[in-house]
Amino acid sequence: MADAVAPQWSRAAAPDGTSFIRAGSGAPVLFIHGVGMNAAIWQPQIERMADRWDVIAIDMLGHGRSPLPPQVPELADYARQAIRLLDHLGLTSVSVVGHSMGALVAQELALMAPERIRRVVSLNAVFHRPPDLAQAVRERAAALTGRGDAAGAAQTIARWFGDPVPAELTAAAGKTAEALSEVDPEGYARTYRLFARADSDHAERLRTLAVPALFMTGSQDKNSSPAMSAAMARLAPHGRCTVLPGQRHMMAVAAPDLTTRHIVDFLNEGERLEQSDGAAAVASFDSGEFRRALGSFLTGVTIVTTIGPEGEPRGFTANSFTSVSLDPPLVLVCIAHKALGHPVFATSKSFAINILNEAQKAASGIFASKAADKFTSVDWRPGQTGSPVLDGSVATFDCDMERLVEAGDHSILIGRVRDFQHSSAQPLGYCRGAYITPGLSQEALAAALPGTDVGAILENGGRVLFLETTDGFLELPRGRGLGSANDGKSLNGLLAAKAIEAQLGFLFAVWDDAGNASRTHVYYRGTFDVPASSDRGIRLIDIDAIDGLKIADPAIRSMLTRYVRECTEDAFGVYVGNEVEGEVRPLARTTGFNTGDQG
Repeated sequence: MADAVAPQWSRAAAPDGTSFIRAGSGAPVLFIHGVGMNAAIWQPQIERMADRWDVIAIDMLGHGRSPLPPQVPELADYARQAIRLLDHLGLTSVSVVGHSMGALVAQELALMAPERIRRVVSLNAVFHRPPDLAQAVRERAAALTGRGDAAGAAQTIARWFGDPVPAELTAAAGKTAEALSEVDPEGYARTYRLFARADSDHAERLRTLAVPALFMTGSQDKNSSPAMSAAMARLAPHGRCTVLPGQRHMMAVAAPDLTTRHIVDFLNEGERLEQSDGAAAVASFDSGEFRRALGSFLTGVTIVTTIGPEGEPRGFTANSFTSVSLDPPLVLVCIAHKALGHPVFATSKSFAINILNEAQKAASGIFASKAADKFTSVDWRPGQTGSPVLDGSVATFDCDMERLVEAGDHSILIGRVRDFQHSSAQPLGYCRGAYITPGLSQEALAAALPGTDVGAILENGGRVLFLETTDGFLELPRGRGLGSANDGKSLNGLLAAKAIEAQLGFLFAVWDDAGNASRTHVYYRGTFDVPASSDRGIRLIDIDAIDGLKIADPAIRSMLTRYVRECTEDAFGVYVGNEVEGEVRPLARTTGFNTGDQG
């Protein structure tokens, strides 16, 4: 996104003394920094946007070269400063991007003068700080003397970047520390005291925010948490939350490419909507991978999550999950009107669907109950929308609310998928009032039948892993029993010896040799990471080329023919019989039963 040649930009002053930087041409965007920074902190965004945008970065009151704010300022003082600058520049309307304290100013500006603002981006904004965090911020504000505080600046850098600062963030931390060292101590103190008490100033007014608003933060930002951004997006009529994985408070400096890309995508969205006759812009998905992620749901059990109006995580258990559409990517889940969480989910802007694995039966029961604090029983992180994503899930679908449909005594939540993940773990099932585990445990099988011939059909990106024999034939990886990495004759020992990282999933076939029922063959489906070694015995074959391979064992050839067909149909079963005859038992699909009555 960055240009080969840095754009020309200059610093100027408005008649009221406000200092600002301006560069580029095109649609105007106003950038407002946070406490302790100045307009130059936006240099990464200026470099990446000035080729298509008229970028204006303001020095807030008390920062850079701008005059001091009043002794006891309000957000409106900083918003009026921005309006005066727009008047001076002859700009009738702009989009505005604010960071931290600047995000509160950006919101105030959009609320005060909605006719002047096209879109607003709030980066790492604060909202309804929890009591312990609010107390810590108030104590830091009370300790400010207006005479500078080198130790406090060092603590700020540690809070924003980590202690010690990771090597890859050294340059960003240095740039931030330089800005802190240059700020006027009195301007910093006055502004920080306002920042310490203004986190709830927009709690009621955000409901009236007329413009599209993006609330974006980092998953590791504890002071401007994902829950805060999700709660603000929930209140704003046209709000949206985006959480950047692994990022902290200064993500605009620490991860400029990623952060700027999200900003530009949001600012460009109006133009894309016009070009697509109003169809909402979404991330492009690999439809095959998306279909496979949806296919992780057997007769499954899910926990559906969101962030409540006070920033608290909420969730309920349901198995009324269904894929609706691949293009656009839509899924749905149902919640009963009598569920405690129904009012929260019915008014939410986003939610996440977490498909549970076999080991998560206890979590399913807790989230189907009226337990007071369900989330203490699970490990979770904020997803891209801010909704909780549960660790260990077979698949997760992080969604914006596309539509709420009332249907009898339930509400149907239709979600447009923003992000998804899936794994080869075994899913938890539910049928006729009982949990089921559709996969056959590899560990139990290995213990019961240690001499069993155990093999795997391992896939990666549409290719299946084969091993070449000395006589030129191909065979699937297999061994005597599942075994361990230290047992060279077992399947796991063979994979370890060839440095193949494999994840076994569903059972695919079980058969005995005809006339020799004591010899059993068990094959699983699974996935693998492409090995880094150049072992010539490893062959990766496209699925559609399998039928023509030179494979000695007729039973394996027959099994692979079925595998190719079932891949095409995206409908898998389990073969049970012998090498001559048997039956394929199809895996059950979604039943639509709902367990989400507690919420």
